[in-house]
Amino acid sequence: MKRVLLLATGDTIAHSYRPGQQGVASGTELLKTVPSGALPADVAVEVEDVMAEPSWDTSPSTMLGLARRARSAILERGFDGVVITQGTDTLEDGAFLVDLLAGRAAERGAIVLTGAMRALDDLSSDGPRNLASSIVAAADGALRGAGAVVCVNDEVHAARWVTLADATSVAGFSSAPFPVLGRVVGGRVETLAAPPARPPLVAGEPESDVALIKTYPGMDPVLLTAVVDAGARGIVLEGTGLGNVPVDLFATLGELSEWGIPTVIASRSLTLGVPLDDLGFHAGLAAKLGAIGARGLAPSKARVALMVALGTGGVDAVRDWFGRL
Repeated sequence: MKRVLLLATGDTIAHSYRPGQQGVASGTELLKTVPSGALPADVAVEVEDVMAEPSWDTSPSTMLGLARRARSAILERGFDGVVITQGTDTLEDGAFLVDLLAGRAAERGAIVLTGAMRALDDLSSDGPRNLASSIVAAADGALRGAGAVVCVNDEVHAARWVTLADATSVAGFSSAPFPVLGRVVGGRVETLAAPPARPPLVAGEPESDVALIKTYPGMDPVLLTAVVDAGARGIVLEGTGLGNVPVDLFATLGELSEWGIPTVIASRSLTLGVPLDDLGFHAGLAAKLGAIGARGLAPSKARVALMVALGTGGVDAVRDWFGRL
């Protein structure tokens, strides 16, 4: 018998809004919505409800707690897989954090995150099917070694690649330009592509206080030092193009590096997963001043990565970790 742990955090997949039916289903109640016969007979699901904020306001401590629960469920409690239900707003961020912290658990079992675009009592709610497919995926040995994945609309996406491309569609998640890892078909996972390389292991504790700042022409460098004064231990800048930021920020980038505050530059555009100093003159100059490239990660995922990387040490350690990401 294969054992799967369901960590239920509420949100849209569990919400009912119709008059007289308002409320949030528990994990056990949510499991009862799975259609009869949708799960293999050799899969046993255990449920744990986890208190969490709405997904658009999920705190770093909540995301870290879910990641640790998933990892320990496989490494210490012997589960074959874990399913985490979460709101879709920050599903990709939470999945990537779980992926970065999975460590050896990724080799022993599957960790699947899922959610729903439609509430539980909506017409044609996608929640029950997404949950069923995710449990099937978590129990399937085909995903061992893949790390954390997102399973929605019967598709399996790598946490590193997935993004919410359309917040109005049940098929709103995409891995483009990367491939979908697989599909859930007939009670099993049909593998379609190889997963991305596993991230570097981290022994230290992640740092939760990392700021994400969108850059724009003419911005005042004081915005960077203000978040440091407020306690930020690292900064991710959302640049443009290949990773360009306003020249007015360059002097501050050098100062932050000297102060031991790592600054990672991502882009609002799709970029290559190469070092910052390989991305042209302006991005290369920022690298010479101490900035670190996001290796193609979207800004929100770069923030999650910096949280984890800060567990390795100071600026040089963070730079080395990102270089291996």
